[in-house]
Amino acid sequence: MAGMKGPGNRGPQSGATLSDLRKSSAVWRLMGSVLKEHPAALAIVAVCIVVSSVTSLASSLFSRSLIDDYITPMLNAPTGLFAGVGIGPDYHPLAIALLRLAAVILAGIAADLAYSLIMIFIGQGTLKSLRLRTFTKMESLPLRYFDSHSHGDIMSVYTNDIDSLRQVIGNSFPRLLQSLVTIIATFVSMLVLSIPLTLVSLLFTLLIFYVTTSLGKRSKTYFTRRQKNLGIVNGFIEEMVSSQKVVKVFCHEKKAMEEFRVINENLRSSVFNANKIGNIIMPVNSNIGNFGYVFIAIVGALIALGGSQGWWLGGIGGSAITLGTIVSFLTLHKNFTRPVSQISNEINSIVMASAGADRVFALLDRQSEVDEGRVTLVDAALKDGVLCESPVRTGRWAWKDGDTLTPLQGHVTLHTVDFGYVPEKQVLFDIDMTAWPGQKIAFVGGTGAGKTTITNLVNRFYEISDGSIEYDGFDVRDISKPSLRRSLGTVLQETRLFSGTVLDNIRFGRLDATDEECRQAARTVYADSFIRRLPDGYDTILDADGGNLSQGERQLIAIARAAVADPPVLVLDEATSSIDTRTEKLIQKGMDSLMKGRTTFVIAHRLSTVRNADYIMVLDHGRIIERGKHEELLGQKGKYWELYTGSGIS
Repeated sequence: MAGMKGPGNRGPQSGATLSDLRKSSAVWRLMGSVLKEHPAALAIVAVCIVVSSVTSLASSLFSRSLIDDYITPMLNAPTGLFAGVGIGPDYHPLAIALLRLAAVILAGIAADLAYSLIMIFIGQGTLKSLRLRTFTKMESLPLRYFDSHSHGDIMSVYTNDIDSLRQVIGNSFPRLLQSLVTIIATFVSMLVLSIPLTLVSLLFTLLIFYVTTSLGKRSKTYFTRRQKNLGIVNGFIEEMVSSQKVVKVFCHEKKAMEEFRVINENLRSSVFNANKIGNIIMPVNSNIGNFGYVFIAIVGALIALGGSQGWWLGGIGGSAITLGTIVSFLTLHKNFTRPVSQISNEINSIVMASAGADRVFALLDRQSEVDEGRVTLVDAALKDGVLCESPVRTGRWAWKDGDTLTPLQGHVTLHTVDFGYVPEKQVLFDIDMTAWPGQKIAFVGGTGAGKTTITNLVNRFYEISDGSIEYDGFDVRDISKPSLRRSLGTVLQETRLFSGTVLDNIRFGRLDATDEECRQAARTVYADSFIRRLPDGYDTILDADGGNLSQGERQLIAIARAAVADPPVLVLDEATSSIDTRTEKLIQKGMDSLMKGRTTFVIAHRLSTVRNADYIMVLDHGRIIERGKHEELLGQKGKYWELYTGSGIS
């Protein structure tokens, strides 16, 4: 079983570059979705980010003014006898400047708070939309998709993959924008203060960027391996949890632990290799930044002590380097190198989260189930001997093709049908059969003979490779799939119940059924007696998939679900396979009543149902090798006779 991916926790990431980000189409689609759904909110976020970056820069630049315009003049002010009586430092201008700085800082705090709250709204809104789109797409996918993807793998798209985008949308995107704005604004300010110091800062910044990308590229292979092994571990755990009864029955605990040790060690090794380089990126960058900080201080001090006034030693305006300039520039250098490291980290986070985005959009891009049917199923009634469409349920159905109504009779014909789940492996060959209205057709044969496959084709769960299937004279491809499946009541071999009451599960067959209709359906199939013995009767809450019921009880509820749907055609796939012989005898009358007047396909049912079938189709390796009534087939002493006189049909 394919495993589930782990959540997108922030931590040491592999290195990624801007080219990696450009190549990730899933990231751009995600950004496009966010922009499309929240344009106004994103505009406000962009403004808040610019305000936050500018206010942060203003507070850094204030240190120059604080030292050169306020502290230094006060230090140089005359004191003692030359100062005059009652004269001291004037703190009023400094107080005004500090109040202005406080106002700027408060504006930046408000902007930070505002965009953080808005991004929470945007992030959760986007995830909600993605979950809805993904679930809607899943409901439109053909069964073939679910055959080729494990349930755990599909579930991981809703949980881990979509959740991994939360951090990217809420934090990485805004931080990336904020870092870019900060870098641009800081670089301009550094040029204004000092060109030579700016060149020194650029040298160390480029070194940081080079080290980040070089180290990061080395861990990308391990990161990919880590995600794969994480999926294997989660998939194995999910499989073992859901199969604990089988594990214990066959004493497989020791083998399961041995297998888990191997895959768990593979995960540990890949995580270690992926993270060991990622863990040193930030310390290395931090130390490079510290070296740059010291080097800039030394160069700035040498320039200031040299006293030269050349424009190339000062800033763009040609001003000299002062103590305040050096202090302010050192702060700007920190502000310049920090966003560079942040950009590397955020790009890493975005690119790595793109693995989850790829899976989400891969599901969204799946081809939906094709339905080109024009014929629909409608409720009908006779008015003055003329068949007319009815707005209410009448128990009579008709096929509607344009303005023409054709009574639903249940006449199903398969003409030389070929089919294979994959093109290179055919499983059905030249299937020819006819089910006349009201007939009971039974399919028998060994495992894998193709019994269930035939009924799946009638339901159009899969499309035939060759031949045709007609339903009341219409090719089933011309009938809309919802209408086709509404006309077919199916009881599957694998019983599935839903969380909720017993009554809710029976009503699943027809959502507009009344409580009394649901109870009557249960009485019809003799499920009423055991339901009434439950703690709350029909209002008993069922555990996940009916875990608090026996297999036979679950199957009785599934049969009652088909009964309440009251369909014109029935498909019973091992419908009583989990019901004991005594219970089967009790419900046989109800089943006969349910099948009366309906075309019924019975798949490998027990002997009593097979004996009463109008026709029995014996399949072997995808071909109908015998057909006829029970007594006729016994007289032929062929495959059916072997099944009947050997181990029986069950």
